[in-house]
Amino acid sequence: MSGHPNVPTPHITAKYGDFAETVLMPGDPLRAKFIAENFLEEPVLVNNVRGVNGYTGRYRGKRVSVMASGMGQPSIGIYSYELFNFYGVEAIVRVGSCGSFDKDLHVRDLILAQGACTNGNYANQYDLPGVFCPIADFGLLSRAARLCDEAKLRYKVGNIFSSDMFYDDAQSGMRWAKMGVLGVEMESAALYCNAARAGKKALCICTVSDSFIYPEENTTAEERQNSFTAMMKIALELA
Repeated sequence: MSGHPNVPTPHITAKYGDFAETVLMPGDPLRAKFIAENFLEEPVLVNNVRGVNGYTGRYRGKRVSVMASGMGQPSIGIYSYELFNFYGVEAIVRVGSCGSFDKDLHVRDLILAQGACTNGNYANQYDLPGVFCPIADFGLLSRAARLCDEAKLRYKVGNIFSSDMFYDDAQSGMRWAKMGVLGVEMESAALYCNAARAGKKALCICTVSDSFIYPEENTTAEERQNSFTAMMKIALELA
């Protein structure tokens, strides 16, 4: 298998060919480890730079990888760019957590992000004469919705808000809800931009970890790491 002159990168020490064509990408390195150890056959650690675990194994006989992205658009922007452009990865499925703005969504329900609104400037690098709308790959999105239906999971398809701030002094989140945005996370817009620019595929599947509508509903860090298995299984089936 031919290599790439930029491999290894400053952030990934894996060799060319170590990653499968489809990569699951949680934010949390420990969630990546959990997926690899609990769902993949014979997982091999292919990257651990900065503790960002990357593994490749098999799921139902199909080769698949999982690697963490870290938090925020700059972080997932680096990892997804390198995977798409240097490592031959064709599809990345983000498996993350989010806060919900929607009255019909409760903790552990799923959001399939068809588009990603953002307050970030990631798309400014393309110097476009207008506003770029980062969207998911329709094939991945439609298959994920079908799999959710077959598994009788509670989910919604719609826009998500990729915020560059976790602690938002203006508390602007619910203003996005007025436009039908389902929830907030911090990575999808950059992932979708990178996929579009590279001519590759991406989808964000998020599990609701807390709610702006029902503040009494929340999850612990350990639960977010280890118990959001429904979205993990949907993403693995996509692979």
